[in-house]
Amino acid sequence: MPENDCLFCKIASGEIPSTQVFSNERIVAFKDIHPKAPTHLLVVPRKHIASLYDATEEDRDLLGEMLLVASQLAKESPNGENGGRFGFNCGPWGGQEVGHLHLHVMAGKKL
Repeated sequence: MPENDCLFCKIASGEIPSTQVFSNERIVAFKDIHPKAPTHLLVVPRKHIASLYDATEEDRDLLGEMLLVASQLAKESPNGENGGRFGFNCGPWGGQEVGHLHLHVMAGKKL
């Protein structure tokens, strides 16, 4: 999918509104529109990367930053101190619905 047609690129740029909970120059995090837990966030790089399978050595620091942001957001969520779930879906067999790398962050109940 070309970047200019990418839903998450448009959300990251502010072209499409979202309920953001975190934003910096490299990453944006927002609430999932179909939550599976009391806290269900998506941590998305502003750089268009189709999936985790498409990440390269050049993306190493970005991936690490995504994980650290995800952990902090989960810990700060209601009941987040009790634990959370973090996941990447890759490709159609992995359940990826949007062709832009994103990390699911779920917390707030026993999963």
